[in-house]
Amino acid sequence: MSIMPEENIEIKSTKKNTDSLLETVSDAEVNSRISFEEFTDERALISHDAFGKKQMKIKVLEVSDENPVLKWKFGDRVKVTKILVTVKHLTTQQVEEAEFDIESIERELAEKRHYSSTNRWIPAEDIKNGYVVGSKHTRLISDASALDYIIF
Repeated sequence: MSIMPEENIEIKSTKKNTDSLLETVSDAEVNSRISFEEFTDERALISHDAFGKKQMKIKVLEVSDENPVLKWKFGDRVKVTKILVTVKHLTTQQVEEAEFDIESIERELAEKRHYSSTNRWIPAEDIKNGYVVGSKHTRLISDASALDYIIF
C-alpha cells in the first residue's frame, strides 16, 4: 500500500498538533504578557467532588498518534493514553498525585468486567496548557474509578 502525498501531509500535521498540546509553558519561560487567546483560567481546569471537599486536576502526559475517526463530524480530537491526576483535599490541604495508563486500565476493565466506559478521545480545544478541562475529567477516570484505583 502506498501513501499518497496528501495523506502524508495530514499525518505530519496531526503529530505536530498533538506535540503542541502536550507542551506547557513554565513560569521561567514567560517573561512577557500573554495574549487573550492563550489565557486559561485555572478554575476551568479543576473539577470538584460531590461534597466540595476535593479538587482534581488532570495533566495529559501522552497521547496516541492514532488518527481520529469522522473528523468532519466530531472535530479535531486526540486519544489520551497516559495522564497525571492531582487530587487536593480541601479540608487538610493534602495533595495526592498518581500517574494512570488509561489504555491498560481500559483493557483490564474489559477483561475483568466485560465492558469499558472510557472515552479517551478528547477535543483538542479542551486541552489547555497540557491540562484537560474539568468538564472532561469524568471521561478519563471512569474506568480507573470503576476498578477503585481512584476514589473521587
